[in-house]
Amino acid sequence: MLNGKIDKSVPIPLYFQLKEIIIGEIKNGNYEKDAIIPTEKEFIEHYQISRTTVRQAITELVQEGWLYRVKSKGTFVSFPKINHNFMQTLESFNEQMDRVGSVPKTEVLELKKIKASEVIASKLGLGKGEPVVYLYRRRFADNEPIVLQKTYLSCKKCGFILDCDFTKDSLYKSLARTNQTKVVRVQRIVEVDEATNEDAENLEIAMGKPIQSFTTTGFNVFGEVIEFSLARYRGDRSRFEVSANI
Repeated sequence: MLNGKIDKSVPIPLYFQLKEIIIGEIKNGNYEKDAIIPTEKEFIEHYQISRTTVRQAITELVQEGWLYRVKSKGTFVSFPKINHNFMQTLESFNEQMDRVGSVPKTEVLELKKIKASEVIASKLGLGKGEPVVYLYRRRFADNEPIVLQKTYLSCKKCGFILDCDFTKDSLYKSLARTNQTKVVRVQRIVEVDEATNEDAENLEIAMGKPIQSFTTTGFNVFGEVIEFSLARYRGDRSRFEVSANI
């Protein structure tokens, strides 16, 4: 189905108008994910435009992540990856989504007090078996699951977190109530991994699909560890931007 109209009387390039029409069809659901789009010939005949115009529009949409090509089959609908730049900035998930124009949602899978394992205790500077807050969240962008986050915090310092509603509240904003618990600096390690059964079930992807795994350690103004988190992002829907001054 072809909708929209190309106006040849305005000083807007025809290929750009076609791009906007196709993006609009994707956003309003007329072109669903992985659905094949009309052929070059269909675009040419419907909008009375040249093959060059159609090819430029399609090529740019492929480069921008809206579409993808399959040899001998056609061009299909994708969705552009969500661009995260928290490698340089301390930004909440909701802030990231607002910045890129997506609607965020958080589902709290678990929020409880547990005994620290040897690994978690060492990360938080605690003794094995000491109480920690365990927060397990699934985060969505436009109702699509994007990331699983497991966070561990010292109960002694951050026990008040157990009373927060993380379907609405930001973890970092909640921790910012005192200098002792406010996270002012983080160290992040990123690795490429494959989706486990847990990832597949919660992120609605197949096992073995690419996962971007982040380990985050958050520090307060005194240099003390406040937070230790493990985040697993869908590789097909996320990319991470890093910049450096030279």
